[in-house]
Amino acid sequence: MPLVKMTELFAPHDNTTFAVGAFNVSNLEMAWGAIQAAEELNTPLILQIAEGRLRYSPLDLLGPVMIAAAKKCTVPAAVHLDHGATLETIKLALSLGFTSVMFDGSKYPLEENIRRTREVVELAHSKGAAVEAEIGRVGGAEGDYKSVDVLVTSVDEAKKFAEATGVDALAVAIGTAHGNYTVKPQLRIDRLKEIFDAIKTPLVLHGGTGLTADDFRNCIANGIKKINIATASYDNSARKIREVCESKPDAKFFDFSDAIVRGTRENIKHHMKIFNSEGR
Repeated sequence: MPLVKMTELFAPHDNTTFAVGAFNVSNLEMAWGAIQAAEELNTPLILQIAEGRLRYSPLDLLGPVMIAAAKKCTVPAAVHLDHGATLETIKLALSLGFTSVMFDGSKYPLEENIRRTREVVELAHSKGAAVEAEIGRVGGAEGDYKSVDVLVTSVDEAKKFAEATGVDALAVAIGTAHGNYTVKPQLRIDRLKEIFDAIKTPLVLHGGTGLTADDFRNCIANGIKKINIATASYDNSARKIREVCESKPDAKFFDFSDAIVRGTRENIKHHMKIFNSEGR
């Protein structure tokens, strides 16, 4: 099936019944597990990789695998660069055929974030690709990057940013964090609702690993259209590998390969069901 832009998979603004899952992968096995999950549940899929993980999975090598996997998928699929930090990486993703890119300029002052994001929007749109950006700051550590504190997104800044950049999707900070939580997150659903009411730009939730099903559904009901899942897939794949080690001392390479596919598929299906995206 032809690749699609991630924005084609989002629920309309006034439909708050489901969100599309965006799942980070780092090798062929994870990509294959994600495709299997999407096909088994007849669910749209966003395959993505974060720039912070490229030390383990070089984009020029894994990117074509992700694109080939998405094209092989029998349901609509998009391929996305998550947390792009440099223009060089964003240009590479676009040249490989990624249908969307994220520029994460959240570390910059607002005006500089706007300026840099607008540059990425102009570049990506010229190539028919969509752009996600971030305003405020999602906490925790993404990939190999240093952990940062949460900075909850301001409604006024979100409005200004969306209008000034023309970005296609906006990641907002409402109390979530990347990686595994050490304490229960305090989600600012009130702020999410205020942002959703103020702008029409599709909203994205990062830092999903560790949230409860009720947390996810509450976020969806208040405007989230895309939800990123990374750590949970990595953790479940590692768990499946350990199970193979414990149950099969003479395990071969392909036993572990299958374990990664299985771990990824199980985790993604679990989240797709929570996101209510089956059959969408």
